[in-house]
Amino acid sequence: MDGDREEAAEAGKGAFAPDASEAARANASEDPRGACGCNDRLMRTAADSRSCGDGRFPLLCAFRCAGAGVAYAFCSQRNLKIQLACAAAAVAAGFALGISRAEWLAIVLAITVVATAEVVNTAVESVTDLASPQWHELARAAKDAGAGAVLLASAGAAVVGLIVFLPHILDML
Repeated sequence: MDGDREEAAEAGKGAFAPDASEAARANASEDPRGACGCNDRLMRTAADSRSCGDGRFPLLCAFRCAGAGVAYAFCSQRNLKIQLACAAAAVAAGFALGISRAEWLAIVLAITVVATAEVVNTAVESVTDLASPQWHELARAAKDAGAGAVLLASAGAAVVGLIVFLPHILDML
């Protein structure tokens, strides 16, 4: 099955490589940022991975696209901005309280898990909106589950914050 998919993508026809990808491939050669053109759009097609001729999506383009996805989440999601402000406060508290290396690892891991959950939730919401523009019970369930994952990650991060910071604060009193 994967061989059929690859052949269809390389042939530039079928469900795996829509006609729009031909235009994207043509525009990619004019793009001064490289063959990926990922700053212009957040979607890639199977044909994009073949745009450089080696059958793989270039690594630099993959990083650019990942960065564009994080930037999209940051620009479009109020909660991610709030969570990153809380993360900055936790980092400042860590410096002020002189937490240990193990405590830093816990704080950094908690920050990373919350931010990752929010970016994944943004992806779930975007795909859900694309697939189901009208209200549907399953779309609601998907969005609620994504939000629930962020809630669980945030609650866990709050517990980590209490475990790390509370003893230091109590020692100061």
